[in-house]
Amino acid sequence: MATKKSPETVRVVVRCRPMSRKEVEDSRVKIVQINDKSGEVALRNPEADAREAPKPFTFDQVYDHEIGQEAVFETTAMPIVDSVLQGYNGTVFAYGQTGTGKTHTMEGQWDPPTLRGIIPRAFCHVFECIDATHEQNFLVRASFLEIYNEEVRDLLSKDPKNRLELKESVDSGVYVKDLTSYVVKGVSEMENVLLAGKKNRSVGATLMNQDSSRSHSIFAIVIESSVESADGTSHIRQGKLNLVDLAGSERQSKTGATGDRLKEATKINLSLSALGNVISSLVDAKSKHVPYRDSKLTRLLQDSLGGNTKTVMVANMGPADYNYDETISTLRYANRAKNIKNKPKINEDPKDAMLREFQEEIARLKAMLEQQGGEGEGD
Repeated sequence: MATKKSPETVRVVVRCRPMSRKEVEDSRVKIVQINDKSGEVALRNPEADAREAPKPFTFDQVYDHEIGQEAVFETTAMPIVDSVLQGYNGTVFAYGQTGTGKTHTMEGQWDPPTLRGIIPRAFCHVFECIDATHEQNFLVRASFLEIYNEEVRDLLSKDPKNRLELKESVDSGVYVKDLTSYVVKGVSEMENVLLAGKKNRSVGATLMNQDSSRSHSIFAIVIESSVESADGTSHIRQGKLNLVDLAGSERQSKTGATGDRLKEATKINLSLSALGNVISSLVDAKSKHVPYRDSKLTRLLQDSLGGNTKTVMVANMGPADYNYDETISTLRYANRAKNIKNKPKINEDPKDAMLREFQEEIARLKAMLEQQGGEGEGD
C-alpha cells in the first residue's frame, strides 16, 4: 500500500572546496564564482579570451568554501532524513572529480565535532527525532557496502572481500543477497557500525589525493515505525536512507595511477560513465531505454534515479584553473541530474518489515504465557 504523490525532481546542490596548499604554491588561478543568493555558479575558461563571459549554471543551492558542515547538513540532507522517518525512501550522494571533498562532505572528520559530515550528523538527527516521538515504536537497521572493481562487497562481513550478488524482487526492487544488517539502538551503536566498515573500505594514494576512495560506498539505514490506529490495528511504515560516497572521476595523467590504481580508476570511470548515461536517458524525452544494468552502481541506485525515492545530489568541485575540464564536466553532469523526475511514496505495511515479525513474536509469547498461567490455575 502506498500514498501517491506527484513527481518531484532530484535536488542538486554544488559545493566548491577552497584552493589547496599545493594550488596556492603553484600560483593557480581561481576560475569559479559562487553566488549563494541566486544559486548560481559561474565558470571561466582559463584559455578563452578575457572578454568572454563566464559560463553560468543554476542549482537548488550552491556553497563556497566558507560554508560549515552543519549548514550543509541542515539545508541538503536533513529534509531527506525527516522524509525517511515518515516512511519515504531517501538518497544523498556526493559526486565529483577525485580530491574535491566528497568524503569530507559525506563523512568529514570526527574531531572536532564541527567538522563531521552528513553521515554522522544523520545518525544524531535520526535518534533525536525518535527520542522525541512517543506515540510510535521504531526499529532501525544499518548496513554498509562498497562497489570495488565492479564487485559488491559487504564491509561488515567477517570476510569483506567476498563478492555478493545483486537480486531483484517485485516488492523490494534491487537488493544485495546476504548483506549483513545490524539492528542499532542509538547513535554510538550506529557509529560503531560505520567505523567497523570503514576499516575494510578500499582506499589508496594518488598524486591528487593521499586517501583517495578506490570504491563507491553506500551506508544504508532502514527505519521502520509502527503506529496504532483508532481501531487497535497497527500500521507499519518503512523508509530507507542511502548515504552514498562515490569514488571520484580521475585522469591518469593527473593522478599518476599505475598497476592496481590504474585498474581501479578504469572501473571507477566506467561505472561513473554508466551513471552519466542513466542520467542522460532519464532526462531525454526520446529515450525509451534506461541502461540501469550497465553497472552495479546504477542498479543499486535505480530507485534513487527516476524511482520511489527523494534524492539529493551534492556535486563537489575544485576552484583552480588546471581542473577546468573536470569542473565543467561535473557541472554539466549535475545540470542534467536536476531534471530527473522521481516518484516518491510512503512505504506502508511492507511485507518484509522486521518490526511486524517482532510484534507477532511478542504476541505469540504473550499467548503462551497466558495459556501456561491458565493451566496453572486449573491445577
